[in-house]
Parts: sequence; structure tokens; C-alpha cells
Amino acid sequence: MSALWSLDALLAAIGGRLIGNAPAEITGISIDSRTVGPGEAFFAIRGDRFDAHAFVAGALKAGAALAVVSQSRVDEIGPVEGALLVVSDDPLDALERLGRAARARMTGKVVAVTGSVGKTSTKEMLRTVFSPLGRTHAPVGSFNNHWGVPLTLARMPADTEFGIFEIGMNHSGEIRPLVGMVRPHAAIVTIVAPVHLAFFADEREIAEAKAEIFEGLLPGGAAIINRDNEWFELLAERAREHGGKVVGFGEDPTSDIRLERCALQEDGSTAQASIFGEQLAFRVGAPGRHLLQNALGVLAVAREIGADVARVALGLAGFRAAKGRGERFLLSHSGGDFILLDESYNANPTSMQAALSLLAQVRPSGLGRRVAVLGDMLELGNDSEALHRGLAADIASNGADLVYLAGAEMKTLWDELPDACRGAYAATAAELEPILVDAIRPGDVIMLKASLGTRFGPVVETIKRRFAPNPQSET
Repeated sequence: MSALWSLDALLAAIGGRLIGNAPAEITGISIDSRTVGPGEAFFAIRGDRFDAHAFVAGALKAGAALAVVSQSRVDEIGPVEGALLVVSDDPLDALERLGRAARARMTGKVVAVTGSVGKTSTKEMLRTVFSPLGRTHAPVGSFNNHWGVPLTLARMPADTEFGIFEIGMNHSGEIRPLVGMVRPHAAIVTIVAPVHLAFFADEREIAEAKAEIFEGLLPGGAAIINRDNEWFELLAERAREHGGKVVGFGEDPTSDIRLERCALQEDGSTAQASIFGEQLAFRVGAPGRHLLQNALGVLAVAREIGADVARVALGLAGFRAAKGRGERFLLSHSGGDFILLDESYNANPTSMQAALSLLAQVRPSGLGRRVAVLGDMLELGNDSEALHRGLAADIASNGADLVYLAGAEMKTLWDELPDACRGAYAATAAELEPILVDAIRPGDVIMLKASLGTRFGPVVETIKRRFAPNPQSET
């Protein structure tokens, strides 16, 4: 495996003193002793549930080249086989320093993505379209927080041509230090929506927090903002305050990147857009109108960083929905097939509306039904009851035949639903699971959506185990 860092460069970036011997080349960076690879540097970060100092010996035994630990914890670790890089402060601070060094040595283009909805899908779309154009680096999963961003930076090879970073938050002030490390050429805000309201006074505060992403823009960088969102003007003003060139995308007639027409299909969407007045046709390889919005932002990025927009547009056809974000499965029932739409990764009012719209696009077969399986949307604060109740209108307008609900917050929605579409309600996802599994019929389209803490992921896995995938599965 080729070297990611030389030992000398790593030492110079993070400081500290080396105890024992380490190889001259480091192949990777890890914070998880369960997956650390041979030759990697293991950073013993203290998380919410575990302190990785307890796993240093295991990481070194697994082949880690060295472990980065705190000076104050050396005596607790005891004798180990391998090298310890002892730093005088928190290993997370050391990881941040290494991330900044990685950004400083990289000469390619960097893009940062935030938003209340669509961050990870947009990041994956950017990865998909830029990978054929040059060496592209992006985080695995949703590594978008105070340790995920510096970890992704530290893992970035020096010869990266396109660096894609996702930046999340649930409190004001969290994006600012992260984008200060990333220093993007272009920054996207996908949309501002009522998410994490438990930590904000109102939606305007959320918009202000998202606008922090523009503070890290390089001089002359592009601020790419959803023109259809009601917070566009506020975001644009904040971007200009930090020298950003504002580019609006959406369906609004004043958008620089404007969706002019589209055709939504079960397996994707075709569209025509105006790119600063020039016409461009493209296809997105996963269904959902919301993904067309993301695609417009991707096209804006391509134009603003000087990439080949036509090739990027062609690459959109290769995009596929990620796990838990609209992934589609064709499963076999004893009497025929049915479709499972996995939207279980997370949920808020805006993404719920998008998921219900996606359900409406998929046609059941035979006597099948459109079935919405919904769980609690978390962190909505005092507005939670009203926002859950408000989903009743979206359920009706998108033609869901049956609704199954789980979670204390969803009881409000259950009470709002007409009897004709009530499937079942349970206090937890685990209690709802056997009821739902027994209710599935051939021809059904089943869509599951909930906040991660509601634990709908295991329900999806149970359904997939119970009903064997059709050889023509649509994943």
C-alpha cells in the first residue's frame, strides 16, 4: 500500500515525541481499533461513549504503525508492542493539526456541503461525478462533525484533485471551525429547514448557523445556495460579507442554474436546466425531485471550479441512492414481489415530505398498496407536536394507502389520520416490526422513514432477511 504520510511529515504536523520505533511511512489514519489497518496511525480520541485510550494495545496488535495518545494517559496504557506518539494535549487536537497540514499540501479543488437536508446525498453525487475526472476524496458515511471532518482531511492523499467535504451541525458555532480547516473553493447550502429546533430559537437561527460555511471560503470562492429556499437572501448576504460569489440554483425564475423541465420516473429522473442561459439535458440515476435539486447544485459546483460541466452532467446518471437514503429493493413474497424503499437513516419534516413524494412516484403492482412506515422525527423542540401532526396532509396528498407509525411523537399523527389509512401504531420500532412484516402483501410499495434514534434500520434488515431479494433486485 502506498504511503499517505511519511513519519517525518506526520511528526512535523502534530508535534509530540516518539516512544519506540515506527515505520518511515504511514499508510492511513484511524480512530477505530476494530477496523485499523496495518501501517496506519491510530488516534486515541475520547468520544461520547468510549475513550479510545482503552483500545491502544489492541490497535497496535492489529498492525497499527503507531498510536497517538495523550501525555496524561501514558501510564494508564502500560507496556505495549509498538510505537506510541505521545502528544502533550488531546489527540483530537493532534488530528486537527494533521488535517490542516493535509489541506495545506493539497493543490486541487475543494468543495464543502452543508444543509438541513441532502448533505450526504449531495456529497455522494459530487463523488460520483468527479471521480471520472480525477482523483477524488470524500468522507465515508456521514463523517461531518468535529472528529469526522479532521479525520477526512487527514486521510486525504496529497495528489487529490477534488476534495469533497460534508459539514454538519446541531448547534450554532459548530460549522465555523470545521470550514476553517476545509477552506473550500465552493460551498453549498442545500436547504435550510426546521431541523434541530430543540437547539435553536427559530428557523432563522438555523439559517445563520448554516451561513457559517461561507466564512471559510477561499478568496473568490463560490457560495452555491438553493434559490427556492426562503432563506436564500439571508444566506446570500452572509456569503457576500465573506467575499463569496453567490450562485443560486433551483426552479425560481431568477436562479442562475435553473430547472426548466423534468420527468420523474421510478428509477430516476430526466431534466433540462439552464446554466447561466445555456441549455443542458441530464439524467439522475436515482428517483426523487429532491435529488434533481441536489443535481443542480452539483452542476453549479462544476461550473464554478472549472470542471467539465458536460461530463459532470453525464456522470449524474451513475448516481445511486445510498443506504438508508432511498435505497430500493425488489423482494420476493410468497405470492409475488414487492418493493422496499429504505429511507431509514434520518428524518425531519422536509425529508419526510420528500420521502412521501418518492413513495407516490412508485406504482404498486396488482392489488398492492402504497404503505408509509414512519417513526419519530427527533430534536424538533416545542414545535414537535405540530410538525408531526402536519404530516397528515403530506400523507393524503401523496396517496399513501396505509400508514404504520412508531414512537411517542408519532402518536400525535396517528390521532390525526382517518381510519381508512390506519395500519397500526406502536410505541417503538421493535414492537411495530412483527405487525408490519405480517401485513406485507405482494405488489406493495413499502417506505420506511424515521430519525436514526427511532431505530428503523433493524426493521429494514428484518424485512430483507424475511423476504429473499428477487434476482432482479433494484439496489
